[in-house]
Amino acid sequence: MEKKRATAQLTTGKAKFIALSESIIEKIKTGELQPGDQIPSENELIKTFKISNTTARKTLLEIESKGWARRIKGKGTYVLNRTEDHHLLRTLGSIYATRRGFHDSLIAEGFTPRNIVLEKTILPDGISSEINNRHFIIEGPVLKLHQLRYADELLIKDEVKYISLTLCPKINKIPTEVSYFKVYENSYHLKINEVQQTLGVKILEPNTTNFELSKPTPVFVLDSAVVCTGDKVVEIEQSYYHGDKYKFAVIANPEHDHRPPKPVTS
Repeated sequence: MEKKRATAQLTTGKAKFIALSESIIEKIKTGELQPGDQIPSENELIKTFKISNTTARKTLLEIESKGWARRIKGKGTYVLNRTEDHHLLRTLGSIYATRRGFHDSLIAEGFTPRNIVLEKTILPDGISSEINNRHFIIEGPVLKLHQLRYADELLIKDEVKYISLTLCPKINKIPTEVSYFKVYENSYHLKINEVQQTLGVKILEPNTTNFELSKPTPVFVLDSAVVCTGDKVVEIEQSYYHGDKYKFAVIANPEHDHRPPKPVTS
């Protein structure tokens, strides 16, 4: 049906690339394509709509020239964040969103990311966290990484990650702006089975945190655990997100697990 509607638009008398670009822009306006999402590539447009490579290229250039997307060389074309207050939308329960990583997500949305590492140490003992009534444990040694995440010079996330050095030896030597999820999969060949997350809200007072607050401000508190094959926990995260700059979406899993919770360890 989607392809038929778009194909019909291409036969209305408008230039094909204009009609197709308007169809894609409409998806952005309605929220079907979110900031940071990748727009179909030239090859995908050619295959789907049976158009020439010139038409496909003009389509993407038209979307970009109108300010709806940004092409990143060697990666693709991504939807820009055009929300009036530049709220950042993050999706809980999405392995795809987690895999893309915080740094790359900001770039895709048109922001300039910057990280300040406050602490990068190896803890000989383990770490544990309770998420969704389940107890997640990483046995030592563990890499503790505490960093501040900025978008266009605005601090938007105070992030603490704990990573298993048993499952990921020497990961402490890898630059901190990478997507660790991709590193787990590509460098350490771990198969990620699930990402457990909880989201809460807390009011922070001025001068009590790393956020430069002039008044009491709500922050989102995210606790998460990344679990790979064999119920091994590779990462636990405990982070604050600036409440004035974030919106969260949730992907619901239709399969409800009725098994009793059990401890999960590394």
